Amino acid sequence: MYRSHTCGELTASHINTEVTLAGWVQKTRDKGFMIWVDLRDRYGLTQLIFDEKRTNTVVFEKAKTLGREFVIQVKGTVIERESKNPNMPTGAIEILVSELNILNEAILPPFTIEDETDGGEDIRMKYRYLDIRRNPVKNNLLFRHKVSMEVRKYLSDKGFCDIETPYLIKSTPEGARDFVVPSRMNEGQFYALPQSPQTFKQLLMVGGMDKYFQIVKCFRDEDLRADRQPEFTQIDCEMAFVEQEDILDMFEGLTRHLLKEIKGIEVDKFPRITYDYAMKTYGNDKPDIRFEMKFGELNAVAQHKDFGVFNSAELVVGIAAPGCASYTRKEIDALIEWVKRPQIGASGMVYVKCEEDGSFKSSVDKFYDQEDLKKWAEATQAKAGDLILVLSGNADKTRTQLSALRMEVATRLGLRKSDEFAPLWVVDFPLLEWDEESGRYHAMHHPFTSPKPEDIALIETNPGKVRANAYDMVLNGNEIGGGSIRIHDRALQSRMFDLLGFSKEEAQAQFGFLMNAFEFGAPPHGGLAFGLDRLVSILGGQETIRDFIAFPKNNSGRDVMIDAPSKIDDKQLEELHIKLK
Repeated sequence: MYRSHTCGELTASHINTEVTLAGWVQKTRDKGFMIWVDLRDRYGLTQLIFDEKRTNTVVFEKAKTLGREFVIQVKGTVIERESKNPNMPTGAIEILVSELNILNEAILPPFTIEDETDGGEDIRMKYRYLDIRRNPVKNNLLFRHKVSMEVRKYLSDKGFCDIETPYLIKSTPEGARDFVVPSRMNEGQFYALPQSPQTFKQLLMVGGMDKYFQIVKCFRDEDLRADRQPEFTQIDCEMAFVEQEDILDMFEGLTRHLLKEIKGIEVDKFPRITYDYAMKTYGNDKPDIRFEMKFGELNAVAQHKDFGVFNSAELVVGIAAPGCASYTRKEIDALIEWVKRPQIGASGMVYVKCEEDGSFKSSVDKFYDQEDLKKWAEATQAKAGDLILVLSGNADKTRTQLSALRMEVATRLGLRKSDEFAPLWVVDFPLLEWDEESGRYHAMHHPFTSPKPEDIALIETNPGKVRANAYDMVLNGNEIGGGSIRIHDRALQSRMFDLLGFSKEEAQAQFGFLMNAFEFGAPPHGGLAFGLDRLVSILGGQETIRDFIAFPKNNSGRDVMIDAPSKIDDKQLEELHIKLK
């Protein structure tokens, strides 16, 4: 065997034990008469010692040839280490080597395989297999494994069955762009890679499987961000004979279980807020509630004077930045410039300092008196020492801008703490949203989401007011999961396709298989899908999902390690009946 122990398990209890280890050379220190080598594997580091007096001459000379990342096997005796390292699990011992076998030599790596490396992101992505040897990356992957196993354990214990669904499916026009796969055997026809297993999990409910889950790859050909990849992983779940409350209880339980088992944190029952409340109070539907700074609408107390900017605005709204009344003019100007950036798009910002003596100092003092500004403080829940930040303009744009400012201020104040977790549910989303460009409704979630039972009558009279039987789970300002109660009636599903602009023929061609299945006795059903990559990164205290994916793509959707996507040769194109321009 290549090893009797790993490089992370030997302690003082193993002294005088004969062992065999294998791994990579982390570093060597050659003092001439004595050589120390740090040997590394997935489990840790063990120090090896080659002593000119105690080590065979051939072995000692071979040790002098070792370089970084050589793969070696050694045999030797565990001895007490003279200079102990209390920061290492194996820091009390070292191995006096008697045999050395070089399993594979290595060229000098393009960056140091250390926790604090000198390699930039691009070079580490190109040599990702080397990056994985570093503790931060390795530990992230092990952390992901731990989360995945806890998910499987919880759901299996709750009676869910892990069922695989196809990767080669039918392309559909809704949602993000599909990745398409040409069929060699069916000329001119294409598969699509699934954006989610949505219709298949519904069919499993029709099939009577009752509780399904799958940790599954999904694919979307869309623009990328730090928290997006063209291929990503979902914890996909569905349940039959359930209402919304059953779903929320089940997956709130899963999230509580993960926080307790993974982070050692007990969380109370998750708050629930409506979509409308989230938008009015936080400016977005995935609010970070680790801190306050709730929106205060100021139209009623700010549009009665001669300040034209506010008087002409659809919405005047502000937040109270805690403890920031001490900001200098330079610091305030920096915030004003921040909201004016093209990414935010505000034309300016008004501020009010809430002084410790109860008075107010603002950038619009010539228009508003102390009594006016006191009402602003009441509306934004500002206290003495706070700084009120006010934006105005078009309601939707202004809420979006103030939401971004709220997050930026919280970041600057250190309020977005990675070791604090504040989950909540957002419910009562609109079922549909009107798209001016296409002149038709789009499904806010997807076309299989059921309307609230009490709103079904509005489908014929006021579709834009219909609320969805849908819900999102939000954690620390990130949507980590979302789902809905599904439509299980063919007539209602057909009406939904009508609202979304499908002709009867288009609906039958795209989704006829699902509507046909409903005619054979579909149970009420619903589900939820977590984004595993995002969930793991948040639990791991980081913002970027790439850090928790073994072989991620870059911001252009490329795998620079294997150079993909890449061209294929003409013969393959010919077999696929594809001609490039």
